[in-house]
Amino acid sequence: MKKTVIVSSRPESNPYAVRAAMMLQQQEIDFVPVGIQIESGKVAGQPVLDLQGKPALEGVDTLTLYMHPRFQKPWYDYLLSLHPKRIIFNPGTENQEFKTMAEKQGIECLEACTLVMLSIRDF
Repeated sequence: MKKTVIVSSRPESNPYAVRAAMMLQQQEIDFVPVGIQIESGKVAGQPVLDLQGKPALEGVDTLTLYMHPRFQKPWYDYLLSLHPKRIIFNPGTENQEFKTMAEKQGIECLEACTLVMLSIRDF
């Protein structure tokens, strides 16, 4: 199954990231929430990993971004090192610089809404 990494500054308090996690869980898609500011420690029952620790993750299919572009730059190298097949830039996270870097590595980049994709089963 596709492993999806949910990238958010605050995964537990970002309503869209939480909703994406719940929808991924309902559709039995493996997901890992990661964030900079960890609050309660879990999203939809999954532990939130500390982005600052650059957790080793294998088999990543998709990165879905819920992080404003101004906070993305320090994480470019780490996120690309996960070798995702695609990156979804959710509304408000669009970043041409990061998109260009990813595409040069053969990573598919979508400016789309994960919630819509999941709701119409086009994930």
